[in-house]
Amino acid sequence: MNVHFIAIGGAAMHNLAIALHNKGYKVTGSDDTIFDPSKSRLEAKGLLPEVFGWFPEKISSDLDAIVLGMHAKADNPELLKAQELDLKIYSYPEFLYEQAKDKTRVVIGGSHGKTTITSMILHVMHYHERDVDYMVGAQLEGFDVMVKLTEDNDFIVLEGDEYLSSPIDRRPKFHLYKPNIALLSGIAWDHINVFPTYENYVEQFSIFVDSIVRGGSINYNEEDAEVKRVVEASENQIRKIPYTTPDYSVEDGETFLETPDGPMPIEVFGTHNLNNLAGAKWICQHMGIDEEDFYEAIATFKGASKRLEKIAETKTAVAYKDFAHSPSKVKATTEALKQQFPDRDLVACLELHTYSSLNAEFLKQYKGALDAADKAVVFYSPHAVEIKKLETITHQQIAEAFERDDLIIYTNPDDFKDFLFSENLKDKSLLLMSSGNYGGLDFGEVEGLIQ
Repeated sequence: MNVHFIAIGGAAMHNLAIALHNKGYKVTGSDDTIFDPSKSRLEAKGLLPEVFGWFPEKISSDLDAIVLGMHAKADNPELLKAQELDLKIYSYPEFLYEQAKDKTRVVIGGSHGKTTITSMILHVMHYHERDVDYMVGAQLEGFDVMVKLTEDNDFIVLEGDEYLSSPIDRRPKFHLYKPNIALLSGIAWDHINVFPTYENYVEQFSIFVDSIVRGGSINYNEEDAEVKRVVEASENQIRKIPYTTPDYSVEDGETFLETPDGPMPIEVFGTHNLNNLAGAKWICQHMGIDEEDFYEAIATFKGASKRLEKIAETKTAVAYKDFAHSPSKVKATTEALKQQFPDRDLVACLELHTYSSLNAEFLKQYKGALDAADKAVVFYSPHAVEIKKLETITHQQIAEAFERDDLIIYTNPDDFKDFLFSENLKDKSLLLMSSGNYGGLDFGEVEGLIQ
């Protein structure tokens, strides 16, 4: 099968391209620019375009399918040529469904926690040598690729993103997978550039629940009031199985999960991660892993990439980075680190980097998000606001949104770095939360701060 990728360099797209190449498909692609790690990974497989740019001459009737990435525009020259030739054009999730339609589809949805839960499930499967197909949004320890597709595996585990499918398909990705087994971890307004109202955003999760195949099942976090309401209001003929955060304790910076055999030390921590673990346990049991085997495997799970990832640690200090950027994630992550090290002052730094977080109206959602921190810092780039063509936000708007009189705010990367490197971190915990890099911060240098 000959498949061409328009915008092959995206994080999701290049992983799908590699998965199809590994499956024996003939894969080609184009993009206007490609950065690492996508660039080097495509190059290693012989899939990197020789020249960057869009070339309509690459599109011919010999192609069996076109996969269109979100990075491409609706007027992309290659897309227009494909439409002219009446070729079959798939969005990323549409093509994944085509690959998975004869398998048992396990889809993990939610505004937060889905990457971690999917990672936990795959870790347990890998630990017990159960081979499954999958698509996950982070690089996992012990896994070479983020997408795996085979002809033989019975199960496919999919991280169910609620963002749009493609420039010409405005449906959320997770509406297209038609799960047999689903999970919904939490609902907290995000992606306001696409879902301008909270009600519109929540509606996407109702559609997701209704998309589960008849006779299927959903596990849902009943501690999230909106999740509980959405699932229980659905008239879809499916099994609805709630889960809650399991009992656990924290002693001297180590978390112990209560199990039938007594307290068990685990690598991950924080109420939100223990809640994620409870959901993952249910899904693994649906997939044939018994409770005892789940506990054995999950004890060695260190976390998904960029999710509460330890940078460095000494006897008196620790530093973590986290992908958290939405208000609910920031709050959960900050509280988790304070709970894990309650006797240390917590210095929490948040970069406002996404479209939503840099929106003056959405900023109000961050109320209380950094309350668990002893010292709270917010960094944002006025240039990023300009690039995203948003209204200018002020220091005062940010301070009022977080409702902290002592909030420290930086807009200059050098000023933020000066603050960070002048901070005495003895007997402290440092948390760096961002989907960016604070205007050019080398996280490797942070390790030297707590030596």
